[in-house]
Amino acid sequence: MNDMRIDYRLNALVDASLADIAPLPELAAVAARHGATIIQYRDKHSSTREMIQQAVLILQALQGTGVPLVINDRVDVALASGADGVHLGADDMDAATVRRLLGPAAIIGLTVKNMDDAERAGNAPADYACIGGVFDTVSKVNPDAPVGLEGFRGLRNVLKDMRPDMPVGAIAGITLEKVPALIAAGADGVAVISGLFRATDIAAAARYFRHHVDIALEARR
Repeated sequence: MNDMRIDYRLNALVDASLADIAPLPELAAVAARHGATIIQYRDKHSSTREMIQQAVLILQALQGTGVPLVINDRVDVALASGADGVHLGADDMDAATVRRLLGPAAIIGLTVKNMDDAERAGNAPADYACIGGVFDTVSKVNPDAPVGLEGFRGLRNVLKDMRPDMPVGAIAGITLEKVPALIAAGADGVAVISGLFRATDIAAAARYFRHHVDIALEARR
């Protein structure tokens, strides 16, 4: 596992569907410069070559920000582009194999949707977990019902017992108004797509989300 604790306060998730707003590298750079602490690139439809090219461009756009880039699902794209790590779902390559491939310095994140996922994450060589979907979302077709705030709290407690120091985030349907309750329920941060990148002012939205997370974390201490 990565020796450095991952700062998961604000995961800005640049999805290929956001390309109608602006080039993904530009969106990633704006988010990183205004409060995002980690960037995740997700693309379910482009070719491997196109994804590698896009990831390289995003990495170039993030230079100087100190904000890491993880690739959703695609270990090969992370390897080829030189990204900082990957974010894996339950059906993706297992974390132990990914750790061997990417090395000890890579960031490995895991999606947690249910108790089986939580137990797997707790035993995996992963650096963070993200629970979701917590609420309904328009950013992704999700066959699983949202876990809700109480479902989030239950999964978070399992992870806290198994890996007390591992950061855990929340994803899906995240709005500014929901941040305080999520942090109070144990989230160390939030992953945001539409609430951030489809805002009228993306830079301001990033600052607001980061501020709300920081204030809620401080109140929890």
